[in-house]
Amino acid sequence: MTTQNIRLLAAATLATLAAPALAEVQIGPRPMFLADALPEGDLKAKLQACEGPFEKTDFSIGHRGAPLMFPEHTVESNMAAARMGAGILECDVAFTADKELVCRHAQNDLHTTTNILATDLGSKCTTPFTGANGDTPAAAECRTSDITLAEFKTLNGKMDAANKKGTTVEAYMDGTAGWRTDLYATTGTLMTHAESIALFKDLGAKFTPELKYPSVEMPFDGFTQEDYAQKLIDEYKAAGVPASDVFAQSFNLDDVLYWIKAEPEFGKQAVFLVEWYDGFDEQDASTWQWDLADLKAQGVNYLAPSINMMITEENGEISASAFAKAAKEADLKLIAWTLERSGPLATGGGWYYKSVTPAIDNDSDYLVVLDVLAQDVGVEGVFSDWPATVTYYANCMGL
Repeated sequence: MTTQNIRLLAAATLATLAAPALAEVQIGPRPMFLADALPEGDLKAKLQACEGPFEKTDFSIGHRGAPLMFPEHTVESNMAAARMGAGILECDVAFTADKELVCRHAQNDLHTTTNILATDLGSKCTTPFTGANGDTPAAAECRTSDITLAEFKTLNGKMDAANKKGTTVEAYMDGTAGWRTDLYATTGTLMTHAESIALFKDLGAKFTPELKYPSVEMPFDGFTQEDYAQKLIDEYKAAGVPASDVFAQSFNLDDVLYWIKAEPEFGKQAVFLVEWYDGFDEQDASTWQWDLADLKAQGVNYLAPSINMMITEENGEISASAFAKAAKEADLKLIAWTLERSGPLATGGGWYYKSVTPAIDNDSDYLVVLDVLAQDVGVEGVFSDWPATVTYYANCMGL
């Protein structure tokens, strides 16, 4: 099949899956399940009294779609997120061997997020699969830059997971966490960045593409980091998407500053992503790597820290951190990531909640954290692996 035929087939698939237009928001039982588990109090009472109907909201951001149950960065995952009321959808942007932009969380995650190892393309991987042997774990690394766009489009998305004890490809690919599911992973339609733009537009959603760190040395075959950053913006311009609907993201401050300078309309909403690092203390400004006022002076308007940076624990209660307060004082708009990515919270919630572990012991704490982020921190929006929860909260609280 030629590249053109593959693109036409993909376009037809996207059009079929996107129709008919989504008529109403469907939040399902999970948000109420979480609300029912809350301790008695004002938050529980207000949420339980909220019956809908529910509306789409930009406060609810689909993190790679709805990957709690659907293969991330697939048509199906984003359709689910849109049905749950996510007003903004995400495409993490990587590039192929022929320098085409595609939706993948990392340039080197094909071995865990697709079926590439079970296809002939597995032989093209940077590190082809080797099974576990004694104390040596299984290994593989497959990059989008290992294959062409046409080859990428032949792959099927799967839940992001790997069984490092697997001695065969089949066993290695069968590693989905018990709190996720493979029930909806029988089909995972991959997308180019341009196809994600078309799909999200049809779904009535806004856009938050993230330019991913390349796994290859740049420039790549003459393709510079600036070329990469510009191509991302160019695909929105080619699709006629207004800059006001796009929140381009990067962990690389140079990318953000490039957009601010080269594409000022898009740069106004460019998002600088930051995350917890060893030595960071959300309450101690001397441990912070960034001068928040200087970021604002350079034209950065949006900062997206990981959740653990914006909340702290005091006397068993969760509250806004000093870091979050300082960012607001610097006039930075804040976006939080990522709710409902840690699985069950009975044992403290893991990495995303390391600043509040003593206060986390129940899945309903997702809603407690969300309430603090919304009311005390004052975030603009929240990424979630299950957007219905954020949609429910935002509607009930009038956000």
